[in-house]
Amino acid sequence: MSEKTDRDRKIFQSYLDTIQAKTGKSPKDFQALAKKKGLTQHGELVAWLKSEFGLGHGHANALVAVIKSANAPRPAATEDPIAAHFAGGKAVWRKPYDALAARLVKFGGDVELAPNRTYINLVRGVKKFGIVQVSSAERLDVGIKLKGVAPTERFEAAGSWNAMVTHRVRITAAGQIDKELLTWLRQAYDAA
Repeated sequence: MSEKTDRDRKIFQSYLDTIQAKTGKSPKDFQALAKKKGLTQHGELVAWLKSEFGLGHGHANALVAVIKSANAPRPAATEDPIAAHFAGGKAVWRKPYDALAARLVKFGGDVELAPNRTYINLVRGVKKFGIVQVSSAERLDVGIKLKGVAPTERFEAAGSWNAMVTHRVRITAAGQIDKELLTWLRQAYDAA
């Protein structure tokens, strides 16, 4: 997820948080109320939210997006989006990645493993603290966002490899997903 997407998601969530603080109602509450009233059109939903709950135009529009998304048909379930990162010879890294992922989610309930086409984002809330990239059958790269920490031979500067992180750890054997790597990831998580 890009920095802009992270920022947009955070702004959108702040709209929803403000609405809940002002009205005492969650987005699910509004979905249920709109359904009960039979309101489905964008304009009528905005008008209802503005007149009945005193919401501003921007807040009403944000809430309408949530209400309407609840009624939208869901696409059919597809295969695991993370699986694409482990196609072909890269499949050797799936089991070590799964073990790493199981440890990462224990950092806190706000850890999200969010794949994109190139790598798997490690996210705390809306802040990225690392990435995992299955580079080849021979190597898995772990990027870590940990500002102010000097690089070492193993904990190298990310440089031009990926500007979203500060450091890179090249993993060439499953055993290198070790306590030291988890310590760096935990520090990045705590700093996020």
